This record gives sequence, C-alpha cells and structure tokens, in this order.
Amino acid sequence: MTDTTPAPETVEPHDAVDVIHAKRDGRALSDEQIDWVVDAYTRGVVAEQQMAALAMAIFLNGMERREIARWTAAMIASGERMDFGSLAKPTTDKHSTGGVGDKITLPLAPLVASFGVAVPQLSGRGLGHTGGTLDKLEAIPGWRADLSNPELMQQLDEVGAVICAAGSGLAPADKKLYALRDITGTVEAIPLIASSIMSKKIAEGTAALTLDVKTGAGAFMKDEQDARQLARTMVDLGTDAGVRTVALLTDMSAPLGRTAGNALEVRESLEVLAGGGPADVVELTCALAREMLEAAGVQDADVEAALADGRAMDTWRAMITAQGGDVDAPLPTAQHVEELRAREDGVVTGLDAMGVGVAAWRLGAGRSRPGEAVQAAAGVEIVKHLGEEVRAGEVLARLHTDTPGRMERSLAALEGSWTLAPRGTAMPERRIVLDRIA
Repeated sequence: MTDTTPAPETVEPHDAVDVIHAKRDGRALSDEQIDWVVDAYTRGVVAEQQMAALAMAIFLNGMERREIARWTAAMIASGERMDFGSLAKPTTDKHSTGGVGDKITLPLAPLVASFGVAVPQLSGRGLGHTGGTLDKLEAIPGWRADLSNPELMQQLDEVGAVICAAGSGLAPADKKLYALRDITGTVEAIPLIASSIMSKKIAEGTAALTLDVKTGAGAFMKDEQDARQLARTMVDLGTDAGVRTVALLTDMSAPLGRTAGNALEVRESLEVLAGGGPADVVELTCALAREMLEAAGVQDADVEAALADGRAMDTWRAMITAQGGDVDAPLPTAQHVEELRAREDGVVTGLDAMGVGVAAWRLGAGRSRPGEAVQAAAGVEIVKHLGEEVRAGEVLARLHTDTPGRMERSLAALEGSWTLAPRGTAMPERRIVLDRIA
C-alpha cells in the first residue's frame, strides 16, 4: 500500500518581501536576513524577480560595512573553499578590476613566483571592451585553462605560478547573482561589486591579496572617487576576513601598453619578461610585484633585476609548459591588417582607452555574451601613444582581424580616440599608480 502522507512543509525563517522592504526603506539587514536570503536565492526559494528588486534596493541605498562583510561571508559559504596550507611556500594573489590592454597578470605571476612565492592566479574571461586573461593565454598553442585541484597544487609546488580558470564550486551564489545584476542595471552597486570580487578571492584561500583598482575612461569605475570607495571597501573586506589586503588605485584613462587583443598582448608580455616592453606595463607590473612580495614576507625584492636576468622568463616557460602550452610555437597572426593614419601633425596628448577597447572587441578580440568565441589574433596595435609626435599620414594604429567585415565598425570606434596638440606641446608625465590604499 502506497503511503500518501504529504511531506512536511518546509517553513522558511524569513520572507523575501520583508527583506526587500527593509533595504528599500533604507534599513540595515540583519546577519540572519543576509545569511538566509543569499542561501535561499542559491536554492531557488527566492525568485529572480525578488533578488532583482533587492539588488536594486542595495544599489540605491547602499550597505554598511557589517552588512557587506556578512553578505560576502554568505556567498563564500554557498560553495567550497580552497586551502593552500599544505604548501611549503607563502601564497599571494592579485586581482584587477579590468581595463584595456591590461595584460599585467601574464608577466606578474611568473615574476613574483621567481622569488619562491606561490601565486595561485584564478582568472576569468573577457566580456565587452575588457579583455580576459584566459582568452589571452589560450592564444598560445596547446595551453589549457582548466586544471584539477591536484594539478593546481602540484604546479604551485613545482613551478610556483598558476594562471587558470576558477572552479565552479567557488561562491556559486556570486555566479548566479552576477548574471542577474548584468541584466537588471545593478552591476555598478559598490557593495555588490566588492562582495562579488572578494567572495571569490577569499574562497580561493590565498593568505595575501593585492588589488589593482582602475579608474578612467577605459575602467569599470570611471570616476576616481567611486574607484577609491570600491578599493577601500574591498581592502576592509579582506582585512576583516583575515587576508592581508592592499589596493593600488591605477590609471586607465589610456590603454596599458601598445596592444589590446589576445595574441598581441601575449607578445607584449613576452617583451616585458625579456627585460623590455612598454614603460607603463613594466612600471605597473613591478609596483604590483613589490606589493605582493612584501605581503608574502619577501622584503626589498629587486623585481627589475628578475626581469632583466631571465629568472621571470624561466618561470613563465615552466608555467606555460606545465599547462600544455608550446612556449616556442609562433603566436597566431591576423589574416587582415589595416592602418589608421593621422590626418595632421601634432603630439598625442590624449588616447581614449574606451575607444581602443571597443575597437578591439569589434575586431573579434572580445565577446558580447558569455561563451561566445573570440579570435586569438584580433586586436589593436597602438603605434603612437601619449607624448609621441606624429606627422600627417603616419600610422597611429594597426587593426588586426580574421574577419575583414569587422573593420568598418572598428575604425568607427577609434574616431576621435587620438587627441593631438601642436608639435612641441609639453606633455605632463603620466602617473600609473595614483594611490595606495591599505
């Protein structure tokens, strides 16, 4: 005989509407409300529409430091945590809020690891005008982003540096919430940005974290005060969680270096690892390396020497080889290249990072939606950067793509991106690192 007794009804301790009302009316959420709503949303008990309403209320009314810390902890608790305690080396990590030409992770991870420190750099893919570290490295023939936890630990032990995809088990609540924020106009909510980044970074288990928070035309946070507030919030979250955290506020008004694209940025990173490369890329790489090493207990490291004498390059080759990459294989080159030329003489006093980023995206270097394929060879090569003189007819930039039909819209994105002043105009020195927040 079949038992027809109904299963006992699950009674939730809170109601989503009450939580929404509280934040809508400007009240602080209790720890219990936060723990419940994040867990219930992950379980599907709180509907997408309800979480969208709560996200908008947070966007409009903000959160106190205690609320943000609790929200971050609740997102960490939704998944697994990594533990590097078995490693014989100290661990240190870095996160950038993203920008145009931001290839810093590529030379930075092997540079820091060459000093005997473990760098577990769990990275992501690009969306829109900001490039993704994994997309860049996948331009290297054979390189793979997905590693098992045992492979990750073995590589950290033997090589010291790993750049790979984050596992799906880290902060699954954040993955679900980020997708919702992306379509509801709430991406820019500083409490939600900070908790999104820091929940994953704290769950990754590193002992120390250096944040590269960018501001300017090509940055996620264009306003410096907003970027500063985000940096302060994230440093506080890391500190509260027992992770030694510092942030550098850095300039993204102009692209970093002379390339925006995947294989193009790998090529430029190799120049840095060989002791050359653009001065701004080298400056920021070394500034972040010093912060990461100091946080890991390595004092007064001569990071410039490690680039010059080949130590960092040796670690790069070992890191790429360990993940299946052919370090000696030629990088992909585009089938079609067009040049953008100057219409007049002058000196470059402005170079719009957003215009360059959008052009690279339209050429095929980026994607419009998650999962979309990218072109390894697509991107923008900047020939004339800030402070450089140019004559009419000279090349300002080269556009690379495998799809010639993409050229027209990409050239349109670059219209007005170079600001020229009369030749001989003095150009103030560009500050890459604007501030340090600890």
